[in-house]
Amino acid sequence: MDLGGILSCHARYRPIRLALIVGDRRFTYGELNARVDRLAGVFVREGLAKGARVATVTENCLEMIEVFWACARTGAVFVPLSPLLAERTLATMLSHAGATAVLADKKSVHVVRHAAACPLKILVGTRAEGFKDYDEFAASAPKGTDFGNGNLDSDPLTIIYSSGTTGDPKGIVLTHFARAMYCTLYASTWRMTPESVALHAGSLVFNGAYMTLLPSFYLAAKFVLMSAFDAAAVIETIVRERVTHMVVVPTQLIALLAHPDFTKAKVGSLEAVISMGASLPRRHKDELHRLLPGRFYELYGLAEGFQTILDKNDFLDKPDSVGTPQAFFEIRILDDKGQVLPAGEIGEIAGRGPIMMQGYYNRPDLTAEAVPDGWLRSGDMGRLDEDGYLYLADRKKDMIKSGGVSVYPRDIEDVAAMHPAVREAVVFGVPDEKWGETPVAAIVLREKSVSAEVLREWINSRVGAKFQRVSRVLLLDELPRNVAGKPLKRTLRELYAGGTQ
Repeated sequence: MDLGGILSCHARYRPIRLALIVGDRRFTYGELNARVDRLAGVFVREGLAKGARVATVTENCLEMIEVFWACARTGAVFVPLSPLLAERTLATMLSHAGATAVLADKKSVHVVRHAAACPLKILVGTRAEGFKDYDEFAASAPKGTDFGNGNLDSDPLTIIYSSGTTGDPKGIVLTHFARAMYCTLYASTWRMTPESVALHAGSLVFNGAYMTLLPSFYLAAKFVLMSAFDAAAVIETIVRERVTHMVVVPTQLIALLAHPDFTKAKVGSLEAVISMGASLPRRHKDELHRLLPGRFYELYGLAEGFQTILDKNDFLDKPDSVGTPQAFFEIRILDDKGQVLPAGEIGEIAGRGPIMMQGYYNRPDLTAEAVPDGWLRSGDMGRLDEDGYLYLADRKKDMIKSGGVSVYPRDIEDVAAMHPAVREAVVFGVPDEKWGETPVAAIVLREKSVSAEVLREWINSRVGAKFQRVSRVLLLDELPRNVAGKPLKRTLRELYAGGTQ
């Protein structure tokens, strides 16, 4: 299960097949493999071989793709970090990962220069003191480099730092075997073929990128990488390249559905629209299904190692669920004592499967806490129905205790999202003298046609119980998010405490 041989295999047997599109640049498998081999040769010369951590702090770009595959070829470990990170956080992650090299783009020069203790700094797109120019660095490859005897199943390939929505970010170590499972399992799950065209406009820092990136390269299909998400540009690219597969987070899908050009006539080539990273409100699922029937998939899971998938053929029967585990995966619902709960009862979701992490990098204590008995604890609450389909409640830490009653924010969010003026809604708990905690809704409107008080009354008249009534509605232009697109409830609580209207 050595991913290092994927590109060289395709370069040998199908060298002229188109592999990658980045902006206006197009590369065949033969061309991309030659570029990656060149870079991998320089990696070996510079000591960036098996086990060395190579970080990137860039927006999506060709060079980031090349670094990933060069790491796969040499046995180095790829550590993608967001250029949006604060300098202190970035410095902590680079130090924790023990990165010996870092690739930066021109927007990240300042923060990388001050944050990175890495002895080797490489820069894309410009020149700066203390950095090697990427093109010159890659072009200096020695000829005939020996890449060794390949990689083992258990060799680390990536360290993905968690989004940090519930605490300090942790480095999730995924091996060549786990990533090979991404190639095969997701290729079949999304019904991809060598003729598929996958588009990705989210950050490559986000683990969701690998849900289509790895199957695409495994199948010798075409992968289209955009520098950033823009609804109009995404639609134009779908039309131009006849895109068939696309992973999106809910905010991106909502933006696409709101765009006048997102029509069946224009984007009908899509065969799979895969929503993940956060819950997608039901009315948006229904809207997509009306527009593009039989294309919607929803994935719930953790980068640490398991998932469930609502298949496009199950959507109509179980539209509010997040599906079932694939073959080779298992899930359970556990109570506070770790005992398995029966169908219908809400508890913590636990799971295991072939994409399980090796552990949190250099944190055996956190690894043991997350996987105490071979079952990964998600920190998410949910229930299974009698057919084994999973329904999410909320994160364990986001559950609101109001008057001794457990209140699940998602139940209120689903109600708020039904209002025609609401684009997005997030509910969180705040301290309350009488009840201990009370729900507050942060809402982004489609257009400013309704007041916060009217929305509060509308929501409270439709929730299922008095304890679910929101005490206040905050109207925001945008929700604070992490790099994976998940709303930051911790930040929303801080905004509320600071008196944001």
